[in-house]
Amino acid sequence: MRLLFILLYLAPVVGHAESNAWGLPQLMQSLAQVQTSRGKFVEKKYMSVLNKPLESSGTLSFQAPGHLEKHTLIPRVENLVLDQGVLTIDNESRNIKRTLVLQEYPAVWAFVESIRSTLAGDLPTLERFYQIELEGDAAKWRMQLLPLEQKTRAVVRQIVITGRGNRVTGIETFESNADHSMMKVIEEAP
Repeated sequence: MRLLFILLYLAPVVGHAESNAWGLPQLMQSLAQVQTSRGKFVEKKYMSVLNKPLESSGTLSFQAPGHLEKHTLIPRVENLVLDQGVLTIDNESRNIKRTLVLQEYPAVWAFVESIRSTLAGDLPTLERFYQIELEGDAAKWRMQLLPLEQKTRAVVRQIVITGRGNRVTGIETFESNADHSMMKVIEEAP
């Protein structure tokens, strides 16, 4: 009888603790609340064929659920615009203007979705492409994405996205050829 009383007494406490647990669903729910964000980025690309990293900087903007823009200003102007599954690349200095329907390029699609799905809080799409490991808490978190498909793994070994609360603060990409890049995101105040 005493054991039954203890179990009944503790049951609400255990249930309450579980409802306050923080994890991937809660992070994604929090990220999904952000409808627009803008910021600046600084990116360093480390390549095995170079002695020092290539550095670029510019602006980022996101409009939920599927519009993402990356405007590189330094060292050359380049614009990447994602709009509902179509990626447009515009680099005037190299005379390049391409439009890609992402579903036709699975590895590129998976990479783009690592960022878009995270910003949108779109867990089902993120899980379609990646095994996800989350560390930290709501105040400061680190999410590791490991590609599920072989074609993607041939290009990208892992992606690490860091953040604070419902904001992404960094994206680190480790390529299969040992090159990697680190992007720091500094969000502008709304």
